[in-house]
Amino acid sequence: MAREVYFVPAAETLVASVMKKTAVTTSWISIDAKGEVAVLDADKHAIMRRVQIHARDLRILDPMLSYPSTILGREKVIVLNLEHIKAIITAEEVLLRDPFDDNVIPIVAQLKRRLPQENLTSQGQGEEEEEHPGLRNDTNTGEENEFPFEFRALEVALEAICSFLDARTRELETDTYPALDELTSMISSRNLDHVRKLKSAMTRLTNRVQKVRDELEQLLDDDDDMADLYLSRKLIGACSPVSGSGAPNWYPSSPTIGSKISRTSRGSAVTIQEDNDVEELEMLLEAYFMQIDSTLNKLTTLREYIDDTEDYINIQLDNHRNQLIQLELLLSSGTVCLSIYSLVAAIFGMNIPYTWNDDHGYVFKWVIILTGLLCTSTFTSIMSYARHKGLIGS
Repeated sequence: MAREVYFVPAAETLVASVMKKTAVTTSWISIDAKGEVAVLDADKHAIMRRVQIHARDLRILDPMLSYPSTILGREKVIVLNLEHIKAIITAEEVLLRDPFDDNVIPIVAQLKRRLPQENLTSQGQGEEEEEHPGLRNDTNTGEENEFPFEFRALEVALEAICSFLDARTRELETDTYPALDELTSMISSRNLDHVRKLKSAMTRLTNRVQKVRDELEQLLDDDDDMADLYLSRKLIGACSPVSGSGAPNWYPSSPTIGSKISRTSRGSAVTIQEDNDVEELEMLLEAYFMQIDSTLNKLTTLREYIDDTEDYINIQLDNHRNQLIQLELLLSSGTVCLSIYSLVAAIFGMNIPYTWNDDHGYVFKWVIILTGLLCTSTFTSIMSYARHKGLIGS
């Protein structure tokens, strides 16, 4: 009996392999120093080979994992994880993850507009003008005319995340203050539930803002961490004659870096002395630290307003509770007085023969008067005891 042999079409095998590969790829967008954009569908291994980072650093940018806001400086890249902004910054390009997300699209537009160097001509003229001889003056002139590419990209990301969090804070303030005012005017289950949801949203937003603020504060407190973010400076040091090594093969050519290397070849000693100078980056981080700290202060003020509203509501509830207690005491005292009258009426209503029941009509008058006095004294004693114990107001 002949054996049946089945062949799998090559097209189906190719489609299966493509689907398997697509399942692990991620959308990235690359923006270089000229503003040119390229969309990449690459897996993590391709990204790791492209920018030369470790898997543990790339794992920070995974949206499926919960990592706090982080700005990490590595040998050749800056790993940036700020809320929805997940980017890898090199000295020549920015790799931004999930570029088609609604919150990321405006950031891509900002990067395309602000990353290209607009004053290369003025920089070249500034390098040729040497009115005062000295390597330090020439280096300072170049630094003033030329802002590093990685700092321009970092500034766009920080501005975007600070503006995003500030906008969310303003929206929360717009919804919270009227809700609190409505709650103070009328305490109801619907208003209480609305304020509870707003308070939960405020707590979550405060945690997000606090994480970004803490990361910026940690960077500002450590000069070594800030020095690690100077990618162009480290590249210049690697390409200078003092280091004795050429430019890395992975790094593309750039007129910006070329001008830096040209200046460094004339003043490499000055560059080495200023490796720990982080004043430029410190000023950049301080500006956005103040902005994010202002956003956190708004949320703190909002929390204090909510706490004050809660205290006011508790005072109102205590006042209503005291009124209910006072009403209960009044009803209880009235019940006691009626019970006394009922007791006297029951005693005189018994079918028992007694002599003073005949021709003693005045006795009824005195019984009514004495019973009324007894009820009044009982009522007064109960209310005085309640005021003494603080159960009701005076």
